[in-house]
Amino acid sequence: MSRTITPQRRSRIERVLFWRQKDLTLVLANIHDPHNVSAIYRSCDAFGVAEVHLYYTDTPFPVLGRKSSASARKWVESVRHKTLGGLVGRLRANGQQILATSCSATARSLADWDFTRPTAVIMGNEHRGVDGELATHVDGELYIPMYGMIRSFNVSVAAAVILAEASRQRVLAGMYARSSYTEEEYAEKLGRWLEK
Repeated sequence: MSRTITPQRRSRIERVLFWRQKDLTLVLANIHDPHNVSAIYRSCDAFGVAEVHLYYTDTPFPVLGRKSSASARKWVESVRHKTLGGLVGRLRANGQQILATSCSATARSLADWDFTRPTAVIMGNEHRGVDGELATHVDGELYIPMYGMIRSFNVSVAAAVILAEASRQRVLAGMYARSSYTEEEYAEKLGRWLEK
């Protein structure tokens, strides 16, 4: 049985779906803290990320609290990958540049990257960062400039900062003013969203 949707709720759903950026995504790679994962999903929803890719090889996907993450995860699709080839193949098939967060000497500042291009950013494990097997498949590394004594952000904060910069660039390019979906894709997703 279909739920009754008020005109206001339908309008909001249509607007938010219109803003979704189907070619901007994050890869969560072995992030173990449920609070970090929940916060990342909330940022993805807030900045219009349509889907998140999950790559867990040696860390179980955390059990997320219903209150903190359910609403955001409801609106951001999750794509799980069991193999590195499957993950990289999917991102390449989508035409995405693959970037990894890093503090290496070859990493470039966040603002130096063009986020108007289809982009996937790998967010690594809280303690060891992006694993080497993933790092060999990236097109480049990025870092967030910092001017304090602490040399790194919490992974969920870093994700929000990265998505804010990507959103800023995309707003300036008018990318939120037009749907990234075809009419058929939009209609199909709208039907599913109205059932949520």
